[in-house]
Amino acid sequence: MVEVLKGAEAEGATYETIALPGGTIKPCKGCDVCHKKGICPQKDDFEDLKAKIIASDGVVLASPNYIFSVSAQLKAFMDRCCGVVHCLGFEGRYGAAVVTSGGGDEEPVAEYMNQFLIATGITPVGSVWANMGELPNYEFTPEIVENARSLGRKLVHDWQNQIASPEIAERKAQFKERMRQLMLYCRQEWPFEAQYWEKTRGL
Repeated sequence: MVEVLKGAEAEGATYETIALPGGTIKPCKGCDVCHKKGICPQKDDFEDLKAKIIASDGVVLASPNYIFSVSAQLKAFMDRCCGVVHCLGFEGRYGAAVVTSGGGDEEPVAEYMNQFLIATGITPVGSVWANMGELPNYEFTPEIVENARSLGRKLVHDWQNQIASPEIAERKAQFKERMRQLMLYCRQEWPFEAQYWEKTRGL
């Protein structure tokens, strides 16, 4: 992740790194309050982190590969974003995914992270990963470093120029329609989200 941020910084970006050590964001309770009122009732760091993302132009998600998925800490944050997903609440931002592992299978995890970005409204520009077990002395090769920095530069460039590949644009459009249909179905049950859609997208 550090090398991705260096690439973004070289293009003029500033950034804040936020670690999720565990316990700072609790698991989702499935209480539906976020759908009805627009805010999670749990008292932890989730709403503050959500606000930071909304105030940003881009997001870089980074996680080790823990049994073919992201870490439990990151997954807890993702699960708490169910209201964000229904409203595509991070729309307008750009993002990227970074994965490390000890033995492979990084690409599906990176794709999962990018799908999460799409589901929250973010436009993903790509991903990088590294299998630490294959690296000499556990150090990133020049190729991996350059790929990471290139991703960081691309993140800034694509955001500045509002670029999205046709594939990503189509995936975003399909997911947006899926959420629109969900809002039509649940507009009485989830008043906050239905009103949000009516106000921002003419549900």
